[in-house]
Amino acid sequence: MDIRSIFMGLAFALMWSSAFTSARVIVQYAPPMTSLALRFLVSGILGIAIAYAMGQRIKLSRAQWKATFIFGVCQNALYLGLFFVAMQTIEASLAAILAATMPLIVALFGWVLGDRPRPLGVLGLLLGFGGVAIIMGGRIGGEVDVNGLILCAIGVTALAIATLSVRNASSGGNVLMIVGLQMLVGAAVLSVPAAILESGPIIWSWQLIVAFFYTTLVPGLLATLVWFLLVQRVGAVKAATFHFLNPFFGVVIAAVLLGEALGIADVIGVAIIAAGILAVQLSKQKKLA
Repeated sequence: MDIRSIFMGLAFALMWSSAFTSARVIVQYAPPMTSLALRFLVSGILGIAIAYAMGQRIKLSRAQWKATFIFGVCQNALYLGLFFVAMQTIEASLAAILAATMPLIVALFGWVLGDRPRPLGVLGLLLGFGGVAIIMGGRIGGEVDVNGLILCAIGVTALAIATLSVRNASSGGNVLMIVGLQMLVGAAVLSVPAAILESGPIIWSWQLIVAFFYTTLVPGLLATLVWFLLVQRVGAVKAATFHFLNPFFGVVIAAVLLGEALGIADVIGVAIIAAGILAVQLSKQKKLA
């Protein structure tokens, strides 16, 4: 992996991890599902417009249409929708840690479905979920909202299932067009419960405006584009190795920008989770070698 690829991977991990901090700001000022549906609408329109400018068209294969709808519902509506609702009551750092377990859940489900991991992968799974247990043991019983934790667990599980069901469906080009269409699917699905369940006011502030446009443009579009460019450059397995940085970046950004406190159990747990994710991804590389 060359220097440019490493820089792209670091940039993706940093942008992706920062989304939880900006989302935490948004939900303090606006209804979560309404703001997220609006974000997807803006991101989707921008993504499709850029895709058209790049020569991409809405001509997708059957597998690509399947990926578009599954990820639009599972990733955008369920995963992010549930996380946005949960972050009304749980901290951004905890949400980032829980979201970062997705590669571990994918590996665990793959094992259950017959894709037996190498010993290093098994060790990674044990480390990763052990790190989560350390963090949860230090937080549950305090002021952590258990309902928020349950919503996050359901959301990240939905994303893991979607990843397993369409992991090879992104081949064939039109990547940015697919991303844009996924966002429009998410906006359409979320608009229904938002209209039915949410009626709270929007508290306009510069923090809300900055966080909304940052989340829409940087984690929403730019990070996605960098990710797919990185996958094209080094392959999906090597690119996924950078996920091990997400727990670390997530808690650091939340601590610096939001002043969220970190205990010793959090620091130890994050380090163990990161090591577990790295071990799982490295075991996949060895398996393909």
